[in-house]
Amino acid sequence: MESNIVTAVAGRRGTDHSLIPRTVLFGNPQRVEPAISPDGHRLAWIAPDGGVLNVWVRDLDAVPGSERVVTRDRDRGIHTFAWGPAGDRILYLRDHDGDENWVLHDVHLETGVERVLTPIQDVQASILKISKHCPGHILVMINLVRAEAHDVYRLDLDSGALTKVCDDRGFVMCVADEALTVRAALAPLPDGGAVVLVRDTDGSPWRPLFQVGHEDAMSTTPLAFSPDGTRLLCITSDGAEAAQLVWVDSTTADRTVLVADPTFDVATAVLHVDTNEPRVAFVDGERLTPVVLDPGIADDIAALTALGGDLELLGSDDHDRVWLAATIHDDGPIRYYTYRKGSGEPVFLFAHRPDLDQYTLAGMEPFTVRARDGLTLHGYLTAPPGQPRRGLPAVVLVHGGPWHRDTWGYQPDAQWLANRGYLVIQTNFRGSTGYGKAFLDAGNRQWGAAMHDDLLDTLAWTIEQGWVDPTRVAIMGASYGAYAALIGAAFTPDVFACAVAVAAPADLNNLLTSIPPYWKAAIVQAHLRVGNPETEPEFLRSRSPLDQVDKIRIPVMVVHGGNDPRVPQADIDRLVETLDRRGVPVTYRLYPDEGHGLAKPANRLDFYATAEQFLADHLGGRMEPVGDDPDAAVPTTPTLVEG
Repeated sequence: MESNIVTAVAGRRGTDHSLIPRTVLFGNPQRVEPAISPDGHRLAWIAPDGGVLNVWVRDLDAVPGSERVVTRDRDRGIHTFAWGPAGDRILYLRDHDGDENWVLHDVHLETGVERVLTPIQDVQASILKISKHCPGHILVMINLVRAEAHDVYRLDLDSGALTKVCDDRGFVMCVADEALTVRAALAPLPDGGAVVLVRDTDGSPWRPLFQVGHEDAMSTTPLAFSPDGTRLLCITSDGAEAAQLVWVDSTTADRTVLVADPTFDVATAVLHVDTNEPRVAFVDGERLTPVVLDPGIADDIAALTALGGDLELLGSDDHDRVWLAATIHDDGPIRYYTYRKGSGEPVFLFAHRPDLDQYTLAGMEPFTVRARDGLTLHGYLTAPPGQPRRGLPAVVLVHGGPWHRDTWGYQPDAQWLANRGYLVIQTNFRGSTGYGKAFLDAGNRQWGAAMHDDLLDTLAWTIEQGWVDPTRVAIMGASYGAYAALIGAAFTPDVFACAVAVAAPADLNNLLTSIPPYWKAAIVQAHLRVGNPETEPEFLRSRSPLDQVDKIRIPVMVVHGGNDPRVPQADIDRLVETLDRRGVPVTYRLYPDEGHGLAKPANRLDFYATAEQFLADHLGGRMEPVGDDPDAAVPTTPTLVEG
């Protein structure tokens, strides 16, 4: 098997190889997600208040300690917020126990008055557009009329009045201009392709601008309009192998390519606050690579990239004077900075988990390896620091999606496992995003087949190097990664010693027939890439862990949220009951107040404590005693079944 490995540049490396407490890795971050106010004078961020994540605010230049908490959540915490366009309020979203029915709230910073802006049960709201040119209004998307359709409403921030401005005609997404006019939309086509539609005003008819085939539909995203509306900025792989950043003439559809890479997709772009001209694009390679398009900020980007790590630009004030940036590191916390344009001097704000600096973290090493059919696979290894890389226990850690990818940088699961003595293998198997459309399409109809083979081929390579003890390997993941873990347990039980599955799609027929209604627009893509339960249920059964449960004979840990809107709990219950009846060792953690993942710190800590014991029992790695973790003892009373 041909292969090569490129070791990442070593960053900060300590010499203390003691256990990193789970609370440091998986408890609440100290501070995260800073955002600058529109006038550039204030800073907001998310931090714990009484153990629950809330939004805090202070004057940008004030001394630490002058901050104040402005929201009062006492349940799941706030994870998403934004400044109102006038800078006088904070907007934030919350759901109920993980049901993904997001409700929009706001709090006025001077009066402290909090409001529920979309007070509708069992309806999902999101923010579509905030514009500096419309300080009294924003655009929100709400599936109020039909569960599967998110119509666009103009929200008056003073009165709270909602006015519908755009009907959702099965759109995947919409784009509004700076005047809050919905001007572009991406709509699916019956063959799995997509069409980008445009219009001139709220009342004018939609017209097709350009159309892409099914192989380009997932890699096509309209981003923003030029101020005069004559050009639409897009990311698309149409006409190329990997997704490019392009301007598209909104009348003729003529394109101007701004950034392109032959192998890796353009991931995102940072736009000028006034003109929407892209200033920096980021290519999603082994590391996130900035491409400067605006020569006027080349020195500024150089000053920020000199900080080390991978750069992320988080936004600026409305006058483009103060920027926020983050540096992402594989062996330390995310570090946040303010930067005054033209100064050349980033100013450190805070780290998201500063306690990590007390411990030795592992480097994350990019690799490429050749799959059995010749396809080049990319991924990352995280090895236990300070240990010889010989005969180690290993964990194949599989990302979710599956139309997603692992990236370089701080990853708490990888650091946790490496610190406990495991070699962590993260393969961006075929079907992962970021590597062009041919690589994405190579995963079509390959759930439980070639996508799983890619994991096996990477593992086999690490064993050939002598790094891994083949008798001590686990497979672990969440969502699609959990599906892969169960597939590993069912299809290749001789390869893995145990499996850990969080929010696992165990029955593909049920997954594709019980999806949330607001995913309906993407169902044709799902049928093309996974399978169609209406026409090929037997094929999907052949790839479903629940239908292959009799093949599982290795110990399995299964974790689920009682309010998961994507994966039916009944499927997980059946899986566990069958394993238990057959005498297969199974540990089941059911958290009744969680959804598709674990948001509450006590639940997370309980899960990781249980998983750590599970892995130690079956692979022999290190573990922190549960009694040493005070928060892990107070989850929301999960159901526990051990057979």
